[in-house]
Amino acid sequence: MKRVLLFIVTNLAVMLVLGVVASLLGVNRYLTANGLNLGMLLGFSLVIGFGGAIISLLISKPMAKWSTGAQIINGSNDPTHRWIVGVVERLAMKANIGMPEVAIFEGAPNAFATGAFRNSALVAVSTGLLQSMSREEVEAVIGHEIAHVANGDMVTLTLIQGVMNTFVVFLSRVIGYFIDRVVLRNERGLGVGYFVTTIVLDMVLGVLAAIIVAWFSRQREYRADAGSVQLMGSKQPMINALARLGGVTPGVLPQTVEAMGISGKGGVMALLATHPPIEDRIRALQQPR
Repeated sequence: MKRVLLFIVTNLAVMLVLGVVASLLGVNRYLTANGLNLGMLLGFSLVIGFGGAIISLLISKPMAKWSTGAQIINGSNDPTHRWIVGVVERLAMKANIGMPEVAIFEGAPNAFATGAFRNSALVAVSTGLLQSMSREEVEAVIGHEIAHVANGDMVTLTLIQGVMNTFVVFLSRVIGYFIDRVVLRNERGLGVGYFVTTIVLDMVLGVLAAIIVAWFSRQREYRADAGSVQLMGSKQPMINALARLGGVTPGVLPQTVEAMGISGKGGVMALLATHPPIEDRIRALQQPR
């Protein structure tokens, strides 16, 4: 219930902010007496396309903490907590990034990293991960998440999502205008053809954009696996961690942090999966370099 409420509230807030920004900048007036003003439409598309992605990035840490119930353990006196924080600190130093916040959340085996800036990120592991893996395997998983932060994956995915969103908004409205004016020959403002076409294309092109973003996300996972190997100084811990993940049901993360988790969806939704199959990731690590 909390995740659903969080999703609704966040989207309403983003829509409100973007609507106000678009109005203040005057970029929502892209229809003129002479037709579409493509420059204004592009500006509107950029505000909507990048605005949502950037806002989501900036609030990613508090959203992740709220949606997973993650508890920050920096400064905790618990021996296990101190060990985890120590591992994160050591690997963060090797990766040349600032010390992240470290958290634990209840759930089946999984982990994630998030945050807008590489020097103030959040790295979280689940209780299930700690219970099901050896310490060396947990270190490899943490190394994978640290590699995400060091590689700037959160920002990269935000930029890619922003570009895709911009194209979706821009193309759907250009095509909608063409259908309304040329095909249906409407000459009085924006007709039903424009609105119906725009709504349908927003959904269709949105799915295509999501497929492209998911493909980039999968490539990023291979790179983070390789980054963990470099930080650990050995392939085997990461291979063992992935093999163990392949034998258990990975914890389900909220959509806001799923792309930064250690494991994701596959199967029939492979094109939209943010993570490659475990077997492919292990195979990639086993290849001679």
